[in-house]
Amino acid sequence: MYSLQAIPAEGIYLIAQKLWWFLIVLGVLVTFHEFGHFLVARWAGVKVLKFSIGFGPKLVSRYIGETEYLLSAIPLGGYVKMFGEEVGETISPAEQARSFMHQPLYKRTLIVAAGPGFNFLLSYLIFTGCLAIGIPIFVPTFEELTPTIEAIRPGSPADQAGLQVGDRIVRVNGDPISTQNELFAAVAESKGRPLTLDVQRDSTLKTFVVTPEAIEHEGGETPFYVLGIEEAAPVVTSVLPNTPAMRSGLREGDRIVAIEGQPVATWSQMTDVVRSHPNEPLEFQVLREGARLTITVTPEPYEFTTEDGESTTIGRIGIMGPGRSVMRVHSPWLAPIQGVRATWGWVELTVTGIYKMLAGEISSKNIGGPLMIASMSGEAAEQGFSNVVFLVAILSINLGILNLLPIPILDGGHLFFFACEAILRRPLGERQREFAQQIGLVLLVGIMIYAFWNDIQRLLQ
Repeated sequence: MYSLQAIPAEGIYLIAQKLWWFLIVLGVLVTFHEFGHFLVARWAGVKVLKFSIGFGPKLVSRYIGETEYLLSAIPLGGYVKMFGEEVGETISPAEQARSFMHQPLYKRTLIVAAGPGFNFLLSYLIFTGCLAIGIPIFVPTFEELTPTIEAIRPGSPADQAGLQVGDRIVRVNGDPISTQNELFAAVAESKGRPLTLDVQRDSTLKTFVVTPEAIEHEGGETPFYVLGIEEAAPVVTSVLPNTPAMRSGLREGDRIVAIEGQPVATWSQMTDVVRSHPNEPLEFQVLREGARLTITVTPEPYEFTTEDGESTTIGRIGIMGPGRSVMRVHSPWLAPIQGVRATWGWVELTVTGIYKMLAGEISSKNIGGPLMIASMSGEAAEQGFSNVVFLVAILSINLGILNLLPIPILDGGHLFFFACEAILRRPLGERQREFAQQIGLVLLVGIMIYAFWNDIQRLLQ
């Protein structure tokens, strides 16, 4: 039996920090989603009975006008309860004008679609705001997230085994993989045991046996395991304003080849050196348009909390990477246009990922639940508030798309019913809708349980 006394104070602090940021992130997502339903319902003249953040027993409630606003105990969603939305509810002729089910089909469709629509709007506003103030946005394509080797650390297990830049890893120990995360998870699970990698090189399939090496990391007693494979080379994709990198003259496109005379071949090699030398001038050798330049950069100190709750100081210089798909604007007036492109890019990436998961091309182990969101929120907070905001934008797109899936009980299920009504020229029968809702509830609960199980497995690993 475990007790709080068995958990060190640092662990309790870390859990509390992740829980706090989880509530902040999820609260913003849910509030914006439900506000979309609420706002359009009010526009359509529908009476809104309740606006709740959370499910279950109410913790705090207050009436403002005819609507009860609630904060409920289970912070895993929210709801807007409208007058006349219950199947079979008896509505008098005098009240039908304010009843949800008695509204024209187009108004009901707009009310339901407004929730996911506001999730996309939130992401667009965040992306546009970031671009307008000079913060670049990472917008990857699915191909860029595949396990194709773009850089190898010299002398690493991958280098010694004969892997090459351009190789695409398709199987690990016989199990197919399609994303970098699946590769990194397999390496972490190996605990240093040899891995058999099937690699696509040009038109040939080759097999390599690679033994991951253990790397000690700051603030952690448990080592993590790596192959020496990087997702990108040390190429500057963006220089953030008012940072050591900008003041020293580093530019987009510069390739860092050495620091203090030591060769640098991967992004992580470069960041390791920068992190370990706060406030110390470093001599960078960079390649720019074929010419080799020497630039002195002094990393600025940055404090963050390690996994065991201790504070440590690292250095950073203000460059973005790895990643080739970095979007930026040279004028704030262009931000609204690029914000649309950034939002669409992440929507496309998310839809592609869901399709490939349903088709079996991606492992369903990538599905995550509240514990995964809490962990991501805490890690983003450690890296700065802007990372939390960016995480909110990405999760908001995911929430919007998931709610549009044609699963009864979700917004997409209701929109599917409305589409059937438009085709049949009449609503579906009461029993049909109730049966579909029951199936949708079972399916949704099953997905949630599976997501929780994946979260628990990640924690155990």
